[in-house]
Amino acid sequence: MKHKSYILILDFGSQYTQLIARNIRENNVYSEIVPCTFSVEQIKNKMPSGIILSGGPDSVNTPDALSVDREIFTLNVPVLGICYGMQVSVNVLGGKIVSSEIREYGLAHVTRVEEESLLLKGVNVEEENSVWMSHGDTVSILPDYFHAVLKSETCPFAAVEAPKLGFYGLQFHPEVTHTQAGKKIIANFLFEICKIKPDWSMSSFIDETVKEIRNIVGDKKVISAISGGVDSTVSSFLTHKAIGDQLTSVFVDNGLLRKGEAEKVLYMLREKLGLNVDFVDASELFLSRLKDIDDPEQKRKIIGNTFIEIFAEEAKKTGGVSFLVQGTLYPDVIESVSVKGPSAVIKSHHNVGGLPKDMQFELIEPLRELFKDEVRKVGVELGISKDFIQRQPFPGPGLAIRILGGVTKEKLNSLRDADAIVLEEIKKAGLYEEIWQSFAVLLPVKSVGVMGDARTYENTCVVRAVESSDGMTSNFCHLPYPLLNKISNRIINEVKGINRVVYDISSKPPSTIEWE
Repeated sequence: MKHKSYILILDFGSQYTQLIARNIRENNVYSEIVPCTFSVEQIKNKMPSGIILSGGPDSVNTPDALSVDREIFTLNVPVLGICYGMQVSVNVLGGKIVSSEIREYGLAHVTRVEEESLLLKGVNVEEENSVWMSHGDTVSILPDYFHAVLKSETCPFAAVEAPKLGFYGLQFHPEVTHTQAGKKIIANFLFEICKIKPDWSMSSFIDETVKEIRNIVGDKKVISAISGGVDSTVSSFLTHKAIGDQLTSVFVDNGLLRKGEAEKVLYMLREKLGLNVDFVDASELFLSRLKDIDDPEQKRKIIGNTFIEIFAEEAKKTGGVSFLVQGTLYPDVIESVSVKGPSAVIKSHHNVGGLPKDMQFELIEPLRELFKDEVRKVGVELGISKDFIQRQPFPGPGLAIRILGGVTKEKLNSLRDADAIVLEEIKKAGLYEEIWQSFAVLLPVKSVGVMGDARTYENTCVVRAVESSDGMTSNFCHLPYPLLNKISNRIINEVKGINRVVYDISSKPPSTIEWE
């Protein structure tokens, strides 16, 4: 999709690069992340309104350090260098970077060196002086036309400007919440320096995407796979808005869904959203192939390969399909491109993954420019119910990776009932939307219990609830004891085969959110 005005972010490998993009988008300005190896010609072709050079883990003084083309500073486009992005710019433009004996990691406090600064317009540095530093190297000599506007106790050039060159630099990270005036500084770069008009919104995204899909598809047939999750549903519904019944969506019940999930998803897709959905009940096939499989990786591969096999068969039945819709998100695209080029790619962004070579479809990825929170906003704009849009993430392999060891119908039924109780009680407590994920896990661990006057020897259930912003890291939720007590009592009293409930208090890392 073409954008009238936007920011191009050159990624030098910072762990915070996605935060920069998201901060910009919160200002209703589109942002795009590309590797720092992007050439000047490629940048010219993109015609950005501004350029941001991200932080990174390297030192500019190492032989193989990532660098930036000096010509970028002659494009008449404002440039903001953050941390390493500032250092590499100073280095290229004739300044000097040294390895400091005193490093700055974490919170630091800054003071003004110069009052006049577009980057700091409206910032009260005396009150908003906390910034987040993360650097070992430091600038010792500034290039010509540069001057300092902020300093810290150990860093004389915490923020610098060279308006004649259109360059602005920050040694700290404005994109993290610990930097008090970070959002103001980013907004100043967008609106005071780049003079950008804020025209990025989910409604404009929907309008442009609908036009684009219509132009690409014409009168041809399209197929999509719907898992019942937010991403696949929103991408399919957006495509349906563009081309109507030319789209056929396929929903497969693999027998590993939550209690009542298949019925709920089908009702919503068909009755609420009006999608043309082919329903495939393949639960027996999946369970037969998972029989006696203990290894979690084997489970995942069996589930993935079986899904692809079924999807290929459904595509043939539909006939004449030219396009495949995928719910690829922007983080998938970012992670598929290494900052050091294609040799170090993190993962493929094709989230359906491993499609057979004889499935010659062109891809339609309506959400490939969006972050997860933006996908939810698109869903709301499209009229999809808030209850569905705010659903917690559910793993592709389903309950198979929440049952440790072999998967059987009996175990699935026990886990479904326990899981339903967990979700029901958390919703009653008004905590569902505050929690990233909450669910039950069934362990292959039996222990002695007493029910009534009888001795029992039954399974253990784990309750897991975590808080997170993106699923990359998480902390366990401090659920109220009365709530945990109610969940435990209900599971033990109402679910056959479980006589003990424990609560998982592990964070990620070192643990993972899912147990397998």
